Amino acid sequence: GALRILLVEDSELLAERLRELLGQIGGIEIAGTVVDEGSAVAMTRERDIHVLILDLQLKHGTGFGVLRSLGAQRPAIIVFTNYALPEYRRRAEQLGVEYFLNKSLDFERLPEVIRTLAQLPHAGRNH
Repeated sequence: GALRILLVEDSELLAERLRELLGQIGGIEIAGTVVDEGSAVAMTRERDIHVLILDLQLKHGTGFGVLRSLGAQRPAIIVFTNYALPEYRRRAEQLGVEYFLNKSLDFERLPEVIRTLAQLPHAGRNH
């Protein structure tokens, strides 16, 4: 089946740009877009999400809160943030984040990362 991606992004403009960018990649499905920690955790648990594209600063809560709530049984994570600070990167790596991308510098890298994840047979699939 398709690689199911959940966007966790509180900027509607950026979420729209991401949906357009990702829409050009075959074999993926955008399962939805959520803007806060609680919705991200709930939707990841309810749907079989394979990849989270996760902003760190959310309307309510943080990307780190999402990571803590999901624990080890979670999809592959791509942190996609304007706050690509070394301490955030370290913390994300300690929490097992697979990719840590800077929104301004790495926007064009995102499709390549998604294609890489799509080729892995069990990447981030919880079941």
